[in-house]
Amino acid sequence: MAKINFTNGLRDEYRRLFDACEIRANRFASVDAIVSAIEANKDRYVAVGGPLGIPWYVVGVIHNMEASLKFTTHLHNGDPLKARTVQVPAGRPKTGSPPFTWEESADDALRQRGLNGLSDWSLPITLYRLEGYNGFGYRMGHPDVLSPYLWSFTNHYSKGKFVADHKFSHTAVSGQCGAAAIIRRMAEKGTIAFGADGQPVEGASPSVSDLVQNVRFSKTVKSVAAEQLQRALNNIPGIFLRVDGVPGKGTSDAVKAVTGHFLMGDPRA
Repeated sequence: MAKINFTNGLRDEYRRLFDACEIRANRFASVDAIVSAIEANKDRYVAVGGPLGIPWYVVGVIHNMEASLKFTTHLHNGDPLKARTVQVPAGRPKTGSPPFTWEESADDALRQRGLNGLSDWSLPITLYRLEGYNGFGYRMGHPDVLSPYLWSFTNHYSKGKFVADHKFSHTAVSGQCGAAAIIRRMAEKGTIAFGADGQPVEGASPSVSDLVQNVRFSKTVKSVAAEQLQRALNNIPGIFLRVDGVPGKGTSDAVKAVTGHFLMGDPRA
């Protein structure tokens, strides 16, 4: 499988796409249902991902993408746990005797893909690894189509799909929710949070209502608190702010749309 190296350019691209990501209205309920199912099984994902150094939500997203959230199938490819895998990758796990537990299979799948023992799980490199999990065929052969494995069900994807190995259709549409759409919705809900550097942070992200208490309207004064507020607002579908730390008219308008009132100090308040 062809490999694309992770670069600063890709880091910026993934961050830009994620910041501008909006879940399509007709897909919102489906994405929410997937997110709820992943959240409900957090303990199982933590139990597998924790010892390997993989964030629990990444395990959950892969579980949805590769096995439709079924705990009766291999994480590798969705084959039944009652035997070793038959589809690619075949013959997994190589050790042990079937039937396998889901945890045994998941541990093998994540190790086999080299996801264990990695220290950087910032948002851009997480998206890069998830795209690579499915392969970089879109990026290399059809760069006009952003990988539906990441972006399906969002404003970044409409059509174009590999319908078989090395067979691409310009009109086929993916019916599977993209991994980035799931992570985006989890961030919107505050289930997961990322710092200004894109690194995951423990606990739910502060709400807009909490953050707005520390920000006063200004057209010139920049602050860390305002930057945090702008990032939180950008997690809400339909809001697109420049994260510059200056809480001016655009930031105040976004606060009004979410909370019903302008920032403190806004002359329109």
